[in-house]
Amino acid sequence: MSDAEDANARHAEKMKKIKAARDRMMATKTEHKGLIMVHTGNGKGKSSSGFGMIMRCIGHGMPCAVVQFIKGNWVTGEKTILRERFADECRFFVSGEGFTWETQDRERDIAAAQNGWKIAKEQILDPEIEFVLLDEINIALRYDYLDIDEVVDFLLTQKPEMTHVCLTGRNAKPELIEAADLVTEMKLTKHPFKDGIVAQKGTEY
Repeated sequence: MSDAEDANARHAEKMKKIKAARDRMMATKTEHKGLIMVHTGNGKGKSSSGFGMIMRCIGHGMPCAVVQFIKGNWVTGEKTILRERFADECRFFVSGEGFTWETQDRERDIAAAQNGWKIAKEQILDPEIEFVLLDEINIALRYDYLDIDEVVDFLLTQKPEMTHVCLTGRNAKPELIEAADLVTEMKLTKHPFKDGIVAQKGTEY
């Protein structure tokens, strides 16, 4: 047996053992449930990942909804394509009027966040909707525009069993992290903004 053949044989045996172990593990994973997912951290990609799941849902024929907090004034690629090409598959709501440092009006920000949360609850409770993305809601929670206890209690006690909800934004509160089924923290390693490069179409919005 040549060295290459020996290496291939050892690799095949290793993969066979890995597959057997994975098959045993997967045999124990039988439960289905609607997940509470949190994307947080100071790195890029929280909303992008959430919108990636929205596109997956559309691909699988799963009706979905987006409620966007904070970023209201931005003309984003995801908002444009979902409203113009997938309006029947995905409902898109904007509650924010822009970043808090732009509006500079706490009362208006609170009112917008409260309205967004009202819409979010309606979408989550709608039996036709299977996935709801609450984009940047963590920012509204961070500034106490919304009551974290009310949000967590609703998700744990009123969310339909099979409905998925994804909440994005920096500084997710500990109560939300504790309640979630899946938490992903995006870590900032390097960002072009620090080198004077502005947010650009296709990569940031």
